[in-house]
Order: sequence, then C-alpha cells, then structure tokens
Amino acid sequence: MNKLIRLFVVFIVLCISNIILSYIHNSYLNLDALQIEKTAKTLTKTQLEKVLQQDKETIYVNFAVITFSILLKVFAVTFVLFIGSFLYNVKITFIRLFNLVIKLEFIFLLPIIYEIIYFKFINTGFTLEEVGNFYPLSALNIIGYKNLETYFIYPFQVLNLFELAYWLLLAYFIGKLAFTEKDKGKPMDLGFKIVASSYGSALLLWVVVVMFFTLNYS
Repeated sequence: MNKLIRLFVVFIVLCISNIILSYIHNSYLNLDALQIEKTAKTLTKTQLEKVLQQDKETIYVNFAVITFSILLKVFAVTFVLFIGSFLYNVKITFIRLFNLVIKLEFIFLLPIIYEIIYFKFINTGFTLEEVGNFYPLSALNIIGYKNLETYFIYPFQVLNLFELAYWLLLAYFIGKLAFTEKDKGKPMDLGFKIVASSYGSALLLWVVVVMFFTLNYS
C-alpha cells in the first residue's frame, strides 16, 4: 500500500509540474496576446470578446486534459513495455514498469523549460507559428519547418535528444530489472531489445497515425 501511495504522489507531482510549466509557458511568453493579434484581423470585437471569455472558461478543462493525457500515455507505454518483456520471457510486474515510466516522464519537462528560456531570452521576436513548430534539440530545428510538408513536421519533432535519453534510460533500467546471471550479454542489450520491440514499434505506429491524419486534414 505504501508503494501505491508513493506512486500516486509521484504521479500527482508530475501532473502538477506539467500544469505549472504549461501555464508559465503560455503566460510568460504571452501567447494569448499573440493569438489575439492573429485573430483580431479576422474577427469582430464582439466575436473576439467571446473567444477570450471561452478561453478563460476552458482553462481548467485544459488542466484536466493535461492530467488525463499524462495518465493515458503512462498507461500506454507501460502496457507495451509489459507486453515486450513478456515476449522476451522476462517477468517484470506491471506496477514496477508503471513506476519506472512515471519517473522517466519527468524528462519531458525539460523541453518545456528549454522552450521558455529560448523564446524569452534568445529568440524574443518569435511568432505563434514558430512556437507551434518548435521542439528543443530536435531534427526539425536543424532542417527548419518552412520548406517541409506539414505531415513531416511531427516525425522530425519526435527525433530529438530528449526522446533518445528516454529510450536509453528505459533500456538501462528495464535491463537491470530483467537481467539475470543466466542471461548472455549485458543488461543494457536486453533492455534495449525490449524497449525497441515494444515502445519503439508503438511509437512508430503512433507517428504514422499522426502523419496520416495530418495529411488528410491539413
């Protein structure tokens, strides 16, 4: 029971951290003002006031969406890793994997912090489009998004150093949990096989699905 309580506390801290950073990201970079500036050209004053009122009313809904999306992602990643470990005949409990995935999810707070610092102190003359297509330390930032087809933007965002660090840490810790003396090779090798075959395959499928919907609805 104590383990479940600690796990719940870590999850709550993760959600609160994401919500706070999301709020700081929007307010500190003044994204609402940029959105108003963009839509003011096409909306009447009455319509603009209505949009602003709706934004205020949905702020708590957005926080709920953040919490639900984190929970959904953690469960999904844990599930595919559990299936991957089962296919390699490795016995790791679902709760241990869930605990690991939640803790490693804190890695993805770093891109938000990086983005806040980047647009606040480095690229201060940014546009709403630049913020929307920015992902720190990703392949997209190297090649740029302006001459890229819309459906290729997300895959190049996924190719980033934070995702790489997530993979390596997953492989390392799962390898430590799964490896026994009778196994040949190194724990990291076994961990990487499990991660690549499960999480890697699921991530690839997700990227393809996002590309498909982007291509059809853009």
